[in-house]
Amino acid sequence: MKEYFTLHKKKLALLTGIVLFLFFFFYNPFFLLPKAKLVLAIATVMISWWVLDAMPLPVVALLPIVLFPLFDISTIMEVTSSYSDAIVFLFMGGFFIGIAIEKWNLHKRIALSIINITGTNGNKIILGFILATGFLSLWLSNTATTMMMFPIAISVIHVVGSHQNGEEGSMKNFSLVLMLSIAYASNFALGTIIGTPPNVAYVNYITEKFNYNISFTAWMIAFIPLTIVLLFVLYWILVKWLYPNGIKHSEKGKAFIDNELKKLGKISTPEKRTAIIFILTVLCWISKDFINSCQEIITLDDSIIAMIGAISLFAIPAGKNNDTKNERLLEWEDTTKMAWGILILFGGGIALAKALEEVKIMEQLGAYLASYSTGNTFLMMLIVVTVSVFLSEVMSNVAQVMVMAPVISSVAISLHMDPLLLGIPMTLGASCASMLPMGTPPNAIVFASGYIKMRDMIKTGFVLNIVCIVIITLFCYFLQPMIMKLI
Repeated sequence: MKEYFTLHKKKLALLTGIVLFLFFFFYNPFFLLPKAKLVLAIATVMISWWVLDAMPLPVVALLPIVLFPLFDISTIMEVTSSYSDAIVFLFMGGFFIGIAIEKWNLHKRIALSIINITGTNGNKIILGFILATGFLSLWLSNTATTMMMFPIAISVIHVVGSHQNGEEGSMKNFSLVLMLSIAYASNFALGTIIGTPPNVAYVNYITEKFNYNISFTAWMIAFIPLTIVLLFVLYWILVKWLYPNGIKHSEKGKAFIDNELKKLGKISTPEKRTAIIFILTVLCWISKDFINSCQEIITLDDSIIAMIGAISLFAIPAGKNNDTKNERLLEWEDTTKMAWGILILFGGGIALAKALEEVKIMEQLGAYLASYSTGNTFLMMLIVVTVSVFLSEVMSNVAQVMVMAPVISSVAISLHMDPLLLGIPMTLGASCASMLPMGTPPNAIVFASGYIKMRDMIKTGFVLNIVCIVIITLFCYFLQPMIMKLI
């Protein structure tokens, strides 16, 4: 039986998706409107094929281009616009910068320097990456932070693997955890308003709708402790529970690191120029709001900055180097290493998210929640956080917050509660999707590494989702007075 299942796994996965599609196509258990029912059916088949690995993930992500116009959900022009969304170009720019960093071995130099500080102990390296990523993500967008850390993490894996003589499983666990940790640490940096996009979206909504004034400092005081707790729980779950790596400090490994650093020699001209573009891109990401406020000639956003950095790499010469032959920092041939499939995957996720928004499934979900509203604050917080965390797996978390915020506020007011008491937990939960690559941009970026299998991300993400739901609910419930002092 097991051999039959293994042999026909893809066929069974395809059949499962088709059966689920037909079920929701012909049966309407949630009493949705006809168009909403169709979108739900398509969402079900896409998610099931993603989870069961029925076809390559980017291929499944192309289904909206066929099915949405076919069932008159949206036109071909409308659906294909999702595949050229601004965030897709943010990814593209970041990937180009990552390729250049790798091409000129800058990532190797950074990785060797990091390991030289942390030592070759696998757990310390992972803890160092979690803390560094979490701290950076408090001030940068979580997407930009993950893109910064991604090529460095890839190089660290190669460096550690080159002198690791232990069991294969140790290195496999180390690689998996290092990739997952930079995505999840970026997502869990909830301690500032600008730390994750949902925070910004909710603060904008609550300020405009209720004239609340949530200060940057007040948010930090309230939620930096939550970020610290989540980061250390993340370390414990990944390293101590799910995927122990057993990679211990090695003097031979230390000697190897020192030797590799010596081999690299002084930093070359191409490395310097790539590093300058990388640093300038990061500085622009950090200071874009300040730059925009100081003048009215240009308007910067993360995607524009990423593409400026990327295009610069194709324009700037590599400099004096015997091997470069007057080439640029990036040539088009270098883009064969680009994770094009991830760009398609995210485009498909955006198309699906837009369709879910347009047919108002979110609003119906809010009405459903409201029908089960009780006076129990803890229970309501738990329900809201649970729905928010799992819903953000299949929907843009920014769009989710924008749609859910008015619904959740209405539920809170009907229960004679301040909107913040349900809105804040909902917002925090929206950043914590950990099960699927399309859940958050950082998830999609690290999934492109090839070190993470879908089943590993689903298993790990499910555990983290449950843990985040419990921690966020308890934190918000017991610190209600502090949340109320935000205004």
